[in-house]
Amino acid sequence: MQKPFLVGITGGSASGKTTFLRRLLASFPEQDICLISQDNYYHPRETQQVDGNGVTNFDLPSSIDSAAYANDVLRISQGLEVRRPEYTFNNPNAPVKELVFKPAPIVVVEGIFVFYFEEVARLLDLKVYIDAREHVKVLRRIVRDRDERGYDLEDVLYRYTNHVAPTYEKYIKPFKQDADLIIPNNHHFDRGLEVLVSFLKSKIAVGA
Repeated sequence: MQKPFLVGITGGSASGKTTFLRRLLASFPEQDICLISQDNYYHPRETQQVDGNGVTNFDLPSSIDSAAYANDVLRISQGLEVRRPEYTFNNPNAPVKELVFKPAPIVVVEGIFVFYFEEVARLLDLKVYIDAREHVKVLRRIVRDRDERGYDLEDVLYRYTNHVAPTYEKYIKPFKQDADLIIPNNHHFDRGLEVLVSFLKSKIAVGA
């Protein structure tokens, strides 16, 4: 099998990464692409940092087991299979599934800190940044956290103001300049996705 081509995808919270990733994965046969997400590398909830008002802050680099994440990205870049228990911080009572990441020609490494974590960033062959204006991200976050997590408006805005926004300014936005491809997603990302898919398919064709 050809050496996996690693694509790092990042962007601020609610920039539209999840929808973009869903469309990206759907553009390839399952055997040609693998997604390894930072979301499955959180430290246990009880060890997470709590702010001055007693609210758990999941939006810090320290909330992620970056060493384990980097090790698994390294392993899959070497063509090795990776197994990882699914992280279920949104539903602690849910049964834990074992996730299996199989090497593929294209490996997508996703998360808000994938450029910040140097041990992950240096393994990437291509860096993609999904960008959106602040007011667009706030609105998306309000809708998402209301519908998916049951947070009320006050809670969403508190977390955004005190956790999400400071993290974006300190740990995400400064690394935008390191991106090879910046895809605006204020309204849609269709053209950017088309460019990325065409490029990645050319990589698969060359290695075939």
